[in-house]
Amino acid sequence: MNQKFARRIQGWSLIGVFSLLLVACGGNDDKKDEGQQAPPPKQAQVQTLKPFDLEMDKTYPAMVRSDRSVDIIARVDGTLEQQHYRAGDIVQKGDILFTIEKDTYQAAAAQAQADLQSARASANEAQRDYERYQRLYQNGSISQQQRDQALSQRDTSRAAVAQSQAALKSARIDLDYTDVKAPVTGQVSLNEVNVGNYVARQTELAQVTPVDPLEVRFSLPQDDAFALRRQRHMENAPKVGVELDFPYGQDSATTDTSLEGDLDFLGDRVDESTSTVQSRAVFENPQNLFLPGQFVRVKLKNLMRFHVLAVPEVAVTEGLKGPQIFVLNDNNEAESRFVTMGEQARGWIILTEGIAPGDRVIVSNLGGISGGDKIDPQPFDGNTDETPRDPSGKDGGSASNMPGQSTGVSGGSDQTSADERSSNH
Repeated sequence: MNQKFARRIQGWSLIGVFSLLLVACGGNDDKKDEGQQAPPPKQAQVQTLKPFDLEMDKTYPAMVRSDRSVDIIARVDGTLEQQHYRAGDIVQKGDILFTIEKDTYQAAAAQAQADLQSARASANEAQRDYERYQRLYQNGSISQQQRDQALSQRDTSRAAVAQSQAALKSARIDLDYTDVKAPVTGQVSLNEVNVGNYVARQTELAQVTPVDPLEVRFSLPQDDAFALRRQRHMENAPKVGVELDFPYGQDSATTDTSLEGDLDFLGDRVDESTSTVQSRAVFENPQNLFLPGQFVRVKLKNLMRFHVLAVPEVAVTEGLKGPQIFVLNDNNEAESRFVTMGEQARGWIILTEGIAPGDRVIVSNLGGISGGDKIDPQPFDGNTDETPRDPSGKDGGSASNMPGQSTGVSGGSDQTSADERSSNH
């Protein structure tokens, strides 16, 4: 009996244990159901992609030139008597730079003047003789031969006058060349010959280089040249500005280190070896800050890119396979998508692959968003001032709001398309 009672007690114990386990499992299921409640959607600004025309600033390496630089050459032989400038001076066109043995050429000019006067006197006498012989010939007092000799003498004396005039002009030209003058306005170099030395014709004495205005030549990639040429033919398109930056401008706090200029030449052919187009800009250089031969960077401002898809820099992050963005699916869930980046400017990155018009791109709060998160889309306010997480785009520019953009009310931003902008033009 005791054994039978013991077995019952053991059975009741097992039933109690199973009951407790069932109760415990039921409690865990309740807690699990409470923990699986969906978290609230995360708020983020969303941009709805639409092609538009983007204005950007681009820079190119260049070299300052001055095609009007002139070598100062001696035009006469003689001793270099004087130098009238200090090296580095800005001289005006017509200023005297050197004097070469003026007395010698003054004497030569005086001699030529005297020879001319003598020739004129002889010519006057020959003219009077011819007139007298002509009257005698008409009266039959002299032969025709005598009259012809008088005529020949008159013509010879006239030729001697012309020859003397040419000699005097040449002597005066040489005399003028003894004062070596600046043919252009510009900065004069160090002298090549010291005063007191004998110089021959064609001896180089110095150089004068115009430094205001200056021209800068640079090469545009053919895509940029095509866009620029197209932009120039569009009505009401923004004017492309040109700026020249001094390479060490950050070292100066008191001097203007950039110049505004005009793009006055765009080539008419593409260089086959470099796929570039030659361009030229002209700049006023009032402070003579820039010098010919200097390497600089030229910035083209407001150069347009037509019919592009672009997102703010902050929308692009670096994934395991490269640049990526987050887009919203039809259920407003975030999905990562790898993209190919193009040019980067004014806070925007042009995307060339991985997106399509109509895609909704998350452009804010990316640090707290992962794939699959539920998103409460907010209108994009157009602000692109945030620092990009992956500044690997080409030719970055300063941040700014996108031109032609307005804020939508359906969780995205509306952008003015290229066609609409063209129709407005």
